[in-house]
Amino acid sequence: MHALISVSDKTGIVEFAQALHTLGVKLISTGGTAKLLFDQGLPVTEVAELTGFPEMLDGRVKTLHPKVHGGLLARRDLPEHMAALKRHNIATIDLLVVNLYPFEATVARAGSTLEDAIENIDIGGPAMVRSGAKNWKDVGVVTDASQYETVLSELKAGGALSEQTKFALAVAAFNRISNYDAAISDYLSSIQTGGARSLFPGQANGRFVKLQDLRYGENPHQQAAFYRDLYPAPGSLVSARQLQGKELSYNNIADADAAWECVKSFSEPACVIVKHANPCGVAVAADPLRAYAKAFQTDPTSAFGGIIAFNRTLDVAAAQQVSKQFVEVLMAPDFTPEALEVFKSKVNVRILQIALPPGGATDWDNGRNAMDVKRVGSGLLMQTADNRELALAELRVVSRKQPTPQQLQDMLFAWKVAKYVKSNAIVFCKDGMTMGVGAGQMSRLDSARIASIKAQHANLSLAGTVVASDAFFPFRDGLDVVVDAGASCVIQPGGSMRDAEVIAAADERDVAMVFTAVRHFRH
Repeated sequence: MHALISVSDKTGIVEFAQALHTLGVKLISTGGTAKLLFDQGLPVTEVAELTGFPEMLDGRVKTLHPKVHGGLLARRDLPEHMAALKRHNIATIDLLVVNLYPFEATVARAGSTLEDAIENIDIGGPAMVRSGAKNWKDVGVVTDASQYETVLSELKAGGALSEQTKFALAVAAFNRISNYDAAISDYLSSIQTGGARSLFPGQANGRFVKLQDLRYGENPHQQAAFYRDLYPAPGSLVSARQLQGKELSYNNIADADAAWECVKSFSEPACVIVKHANPCGVAVAADPLRAYAKAFQTDPTSAFGGIIAFNRTLDVAAAQQVSKQFVEVLMAPDFTPEALEVFKSKVNVRILQIALPPGGATDWDNGRNAMDVKRVGSGLLMQTADNRELALAELRVVSRKQPTPQQLQDMLFAWKVAKYVKSNAIVFCKDGMTMGVGAGQMSRLDSARIASIKAQHANLSLAGTVVASDAFFPFRDGLDVVVDAGASCVIQPGGSMRDAEVIAAADERDVAMVFTAVRHFRH
């Protein structure tokens, strides 16, 4: 049995090669890998010795030779193939161990140039991987160090790899080549005149890995599956570990993502309750129990069967309170053993443990998508993700009345919540708690009215609340509606042709109003 080893990332390769040698496998290798193995006392045949042709062009040409590809591609079950190998003195290669030049890591590095990228495009490696994977029934193709243990276990147990394992390795190999080529295409097609890179390449190559098939999609007649990015952001929903409950549905995942993205944006202990992709209750407090109590109070009716997310470890006190309502999915960075015990009898409750991203809510670049995409008919819309956060210093008071320090904090809270509410969004808040949420209406006036109606149904007074509007008020009527409901302070982007009219209305109604110069449409 012959194994050809040519790796850029040499993690674990010495131990793997030593184990292969112990099993009687003859080792063939290239350049730096061959030297490393030789220095460890392993008998290695260099590829140049195998082919009778030296490596050339600074290593650009090493393995592109019939004695390599013939040994990989020859079908052992075809006599004419084996006769051709014998005629040309070519030995079969039964195991190929290759990982590729680090193209993705190179172009991700600050200061990387086009020349750096070009020199890290592997040619011989992908060619060998394709040859070996095409002939998977006869060749095991190892493209990642995580596969070493499985391969060694099978070889030790039976002296050969099973057909099932070789096929799985071949699939992984073609996936790796596909991802590698896609990364090259994305990078090169983003290069503009002068060498600058565009955020949007000339060809976008999505790379996603299936996590699971789902029972159905948004509706039972639709089929669905759940995928993750090839390189997922830390602290994102795809990293969740399900501790309990039924299998997640398509709608569960969509709503859970909305809840998790919202709750992890708060630095204080927070609770977010989501129903049909919209937050119906959000609050911050000293601990999870109090945060949940405030969030639930916003809209108990909508919270029924909702998705609940915390950004702190869920303790038994909060768990006992949450367990009193019907909840579909419960998420937190961690759970105390006592909290998990509370839900043991509620076997259908889906409990997800998700680590917060490094840096938490103070590090906006961690744990967030860089791009958002949306399917349209036979096409794709792509945009940078709405990761814009607002600081207190960015608020511009445009009314005569000045907001109090507490109102300023409540406005920032309301603004953060409004970002995660479907447009048109109107959010009433007070003391770190949502008091009424109006979402997804065609008219901003209707969203304002719905938010106030929900507050009435929850027996919450809107007197003295602050209101966030995700986009500007085009007329004063929207401002009048929220002030009539009890609002004393309004935060909105500004930018309307009638801003002066709306500001005058704020002064007339004696309410404070601030502009953000930032809009948060969410469709």
